[in-house]
Amino acid sequence: MGEARSGPGAGPGPREAPEPEEDEAAAPGSARGGRAGPRGGIRVLKRNVKRNGSRSCLNRSRFGSRERDWLKEDVGRGCMYVYGRDSAATASSDLRLVLCTVDTPASEICDGEGRKNLFLQLHGDLVRRLEPTEKPLQIVYDYLAGLGFDDPVRMQEEAANSDLSCMIRFYSEKPCQVEQLDRILLSGVYNVRKGKTQLHKWAERLVILCGTCLIVSSVKDSHTGKMHILPLVGGKVEEMKRRQYTLAFTSAGAQAQTYHVSFETLAECQRWHRRASTVVSMRLSMVDLSCYSLEEVPEHLFYSQDIIYLNLRHNFMRSSGAGSLDSLCSRFSQLKSLNLSHNRLGEFPVSLCEISTLTELNISCNGLRYLPSQIGKLLNLQTFWLDGNFLTSLPEELGSLQQLSCLGLSFNNFCELPAICEKLVILDKLALAGNLLETLDLAVLNRMSHIKSVDLRLNNLKRAAADTLEGNKSVTYMDLRDNQMTDLDLSSLGSLEQLHCERNKLKELTLSGFSLRALYAHSNCLTAVNIYPVPGQLTRLELSQILSSLSLRKLMVGHNRLQSLPSLLEHIPLEVLDLQHNLLTKLPETLFVKALNLRYLNASANSLESLPSACTGEESLSMLQQLYLTNNNLTDQCIPVLVGHPRLRILHLANNNLQTFPASKLSKLEHLEELNLSGNKLKTIPTTVANCKLLHTLVAHSNEISIFPEILHLPRIQFVDLSCNELTEILIPEALPGALQELDLSGNTNLVLEHKTLDIFSHITTLKIDAKPSLTADSALTSTFWSHGVAEMAGQRNKLCVSSLALGSFAEGVEAVYGMFDGDKNEELPRLLQCTMADVLLEEVQQSDTMFMSNTFLVSHRKLGMAGQKLGSSAVLCYIRHDVADPASSFSLTVANVGTCQAVLCRSGKPLPLCKVFSLEQCSEEAKRVKEQKAIITEDNKVNGVTCCTRMLGCTYLHPWILPKPHVNSIPLTVQDELLLLGNKALWEHLSYTEAVSAVRHLHDPLAAAKKLCTLAQSYGCQDNVGAMVVCLNISEDSCTCEMHGLTLPGPGGFSSTTTKPTTPSSSSGIASEFSSELSASEVSSEVGSTASDEHNAVGLDGSLLPRQERRCSLHPVPSSSIFQRQPSSATFSSNQSDNGLDSDDEQPVEGVMTNGSKVEVEVDIHCCKGKDLEFEPPAAEYSSSAPGPEDDSGLVLIIRRQNSVNSNTVRRWVKEKCELQKSLSTCCLYGKKLSNGSIVPLEESLNLIEVATEAPKKKTGYFAAPSQMEPEDQFVVPPDLEEEVKEQMKQHQENGADQEKKEEHAASLPEEFDTAL
Repeated sequence: MGEARSGPGAGPGPREAPEPEEDEAAAPGSARGGRAGPRGGIRVLKRNVKRNGSRSCLNRSRFGSRERDWLKEDVGRGCMYVYGRDSAATASSDLRLVLCTVDTPASEICDGEGRKNLFLQLHGDLVRRLEPTEKPLQIVYDYLAGLGFDDPVRMQEEAANSDLSCMIRFYSEKPCQVEQLDRILLSGVYNVRKGKTQLHKWAERLVILCGTCLIVSSVKDSHTGKMHILPLVGGKVEEMKRRQYTLAFTSAGAQAQTYHVSFETLAECQRWHRRASTVVSMRLSMVDLSCYSLEEVPEHLFYSQDIIYLNLRHNFMRSSGAGSLDSLCSRFSQLKSLNLSHNRLGEFPVSLCEISTLTELNISCNGLRYLPSQIGKLLNLQTFWLDGNFLTSLPEELGSLQQLSCLGLSFNNFCELPAICEKLVILDKLALAGNLLETLDLAVLNRMSHIKSVDLRLNNLKRAAADTLEGNKSVTYMDLRDNQMTDLDLSSLGSLEQLHCERNKLKELTLSGFSLRALYAHSNCLTAVNIYPVPGQLTRLELSQILSSLSLRKLMVGHNRLQSLPSLLEHIPLEVLDLQHNLLTKLPETLFVKALNLRYLNASANSLESLPSACTGEESLSMLQQLYLTNNNLTDQCIPVLVGHPRLRILHLANNNLQTFPASKLSKLEHLEELNLSGNKLKTIPTTVANCKLLHTLVAHSNEISIFPEILHLPRIQFVDLSCNELTEILIPEALPGALQELDLSGNTNLVLEHKTLDIFSHITTLKIDAKPSLTADSALTSTFWSHGVAEMAGQRNKLCVSSLALGSFAEGVEAVYGMFDGDKNEELPRLLQCTMADVLLEEVQQSDTMFMSNTFLVSHRKLGMAGQKLGSSAVLCYIRHDVADPASSFSLTVANVGTCQAVLCRSGKPLPLCKVFSLEQCSEEAKRVKEQKAIITEDNKVNGVTCCTRMLGCTYLHPWILPKPHVNSIPLTVQDELLLLGNKALWEHLSYTEAVSAVRHLHDPLAAAKKLCTLAQSYGCQDNVGAMVVCLNISEDSCTCEMHGLTLPGPGGFSSTTTKPTTPSSSSGIASEFSSELSASEVSSEVGSTASDEHNAVGLDGSLLPRQERRCSLHPVPSSSIFQRQPSSATFSSNQSDNGLDSDDEQPVEGVMTNGSKVEVEVDIHCCKGKDLEFEPPAAEYSSSAPGPEDDSGLVLIIRRQNSVNSNTVRRWVKEKCELQKSLSTCCLYGKKLSNGSIVPLEESLNLIEVATEAPKKKTGYFAAPSQMEPEDQFVVPPDLEEEVKEQMKQHQENGADQEKKEEHAASLPEEFDTAL
């Protein structure tokens, strides 16, 4: 048997990467660099770049200072990476760094490298060959400009970043993947035997599997001469038991032939068997070669003469030459279906008109501007797709295609209905969406009596014209969405069954009701709707009218001003009734009696005070299963009425006036699966809830519940939310239900969970509880200005694809960053952005004060790497800081967003939108841009059927239709600003800005406010992931913390007698933490909505020694520069499953800190001590504190110890450490740094962990920030009244230097202790 070899068209095999050269090289223009000039010449640096985890992402390559100087001279210069052939068999790529200019053509770069061609790959997808005259660096700069970069210098820097290779990459050889080649062609020299009997001998032959056939040569290693063809479609492939690694290939039919092929290895045998099994299982001869970057048809594919369906979509096929499209007509005699969409053809290949057997042809998205007259030769053509081109007219010869029944003309440049369609008598659908029509000519449409369906979405229609009164009896479906029509009269369409006219500017609508079944007309300005006669077949209506129809099954009249409902007809077949957001005070008394088929009723956001009875007799006939009554005025009197609906599965009674829920009534709702009672005044949940055996969701947050309900006995319970109540303890069974996934107990200020209880909860995926309060000065300072709460709910989906970023203390401590990320159906990208975006923002703020927010989004888009090629995420980021132009002013708010995540500011009680929604439905400018770039917008208003967003982070394969450039808005904050609301698409789809602001404005607890918003969205019909963040703002003079404004701070003599007691964490603080099943029972992770500080100001350890500047708040900052440098912040992660732990800058773990993904656990032991008169007392709890009394004049010192380090030597060590700190100037500014991800003290004593400020990595980015040190020129000032005492102490220290060193050596062997000034 011979060794397997690549077949025709395969490139050379993998080769080793070259050895790296010296880092410092000659400047461009030297002998090694080729020609040089002010705007020409190239320089090649040959590198073997080390990979960074992913095969496709590389670390930044370095080059010499002379190259850097050369680049700085002209922004038209730059560098680009050229990769060798990327093969899975190689451990590293042959990478070269090429310095060139924007005028350097590809041919010159190829000459410099000794290559023939240069290839371009976008987004890790298709690879195309560059023309010799194309300019690679200009392509890169144009790509970056298209993303949103507008600074030439910044584009030059971005082009030099190797991370860009995940979006745009150059190859010196065309990359080939083994798996891709296997799907195109398998070949090799193997031992072959013909026939089923053993009379034939084994012989070495060249064997090829391509298309639908097995090809065996008659002579070894021969590609020419006689070739034996074995069709495999409908045949079979089997493994031989008598001979190892041997397959038997058999064709179909009575004259079936068999070939036995023997392989050398099991892997090779399985590879051929897998591919051949796919071919034989096909019923028709179909070959799919889409997305392979092909320039020509594989040579051996022409042996498959029986091919019927050929898919060449997303390639770079040539119109002429060997293996081009010209050869298809003469080689495939049975071809019926051909797909050539997305091939960059530019012109229609005339040779295709010679394939007379074609019945289906797809040539969409090829930049065609006209069709040749020879198109009339395709007489058998039935389906013709021409979408996404630049056609303005159709040739007359097209009218001869009398079998044409489907013609796709969407997203072209037609200005009127093509008249040639009148001759296509079999054509039943007119698809002209996304063209340039301005008038709907009903007269032309009437002449097309064969047309039944008309799609005119996304045109520029302003009116419908009818020259005659002649009626149209053929059109049954019409789609006029997203146009500019003000009046629409379609009364002549007597057979119209379904009409879509959403998102127009309609004021008056006139229709014929003879056949009308469904009418969709929301998002208009309708004042009159005329339908005559009354439609007797209407089943769905989305209008502000109720029609008495005997066939009405679904009625959507929400978001109107209805004050009452008329009586319904007897036995109306109504099944769905949506009445939300009206002015109803009551429902018809006979609603449930007459609408016996009613299964869904949503009457939320009304003013209901009572409910109609469900039955008149003893037995109820109600079929109601889902009842939403959130945000009404219902009281306890309505509860007995609910018993009349025994089949209820979902019941929402949130935000009413309920005080009790009778136990006897709840016990009768045995089929209940979801119960929402949040936002009422309930004190208990009845014990009869245990009778609801099917209950899986209980939401009762924001009540006054003090006793934990008996819900942990329910076998199907999955989600329990009892946050923001008054729980004190939990009585739990020995074994929890296995289905329980999430338990939210945050916001219960008096709740204390024992270690045993936490162990029992260890298997729950998510446990949310309150974190311990922050004891730091910065957290108190930042909480003066803002506090936040976050709520995220998965809804009816099994995963949460929304993540939030909350940093109440960012950078210098008096700044904040809040963000929300929505991945729609993926959870990877929101977590990545949650982990990295704050660090990117910090870097960009340091580089630029104007474009930092826009660049933050663009750089985050690049850092997504391979994950961002196919996945995308909406994002909104809010940054609060001082105005750079006026540091003495108040705060300014900068907001940027892409996609559908939005932020709204509540100013003087009114909403102030800060974002722009980038979706096809809500942004006409973006819809126009996408149309002009010839994207295909499907009927569900999604770009290429993927997403409705036009700007996102990620989804790079949809470039240039989907861009990452954000909308940026910056405004100064004033005393009138009360709230900042952040939400994802699902929240703002179901809540208006005004309703959201009015719903939470009166709440003082941001966590309860965020949960209320999510609850309202779910009650209004949201079934998707919903996320909300509420930031309470207090930007006023009353919140000033300056000493000059009344805040008492310790003076040189120590702390004042008036001390502030640390605030107990409450639900209003939004501080909470989560338990995850991925951790041990005692490891505590970050909480949704935690407010935590990242840095702390330095305070002297001894007030009598350290000088202190006058403390100022952010409203009145000190004019002089601070001694603290800007520090990067660590993120507060609110997603309950954020475990990525992704940070490219943190390469080494921090000593003493254990990280588990994005969750960080730090174990500390905190004791507050009193100056020199310290008396040792063993700690009674994890946290113990004592406030200094009035007589204490030595200052308050906070000691952070490693656990289990407290022993009998505590006093001696502390005195020793205090003396050392007094002696050492470098430790005078030592300060404690609290993690801002909500980490609290774990309960297990076995963990010996602590974060030490002096041991933190001193990096500019990352999760941990090193403390700033005092500058060398800073002077140590001693007050005059203490000067003699200080001199005496320093003299004693010098005399006892030797003894002190011995003590230090002895102390080094003992457990470490660290003093941190508070």
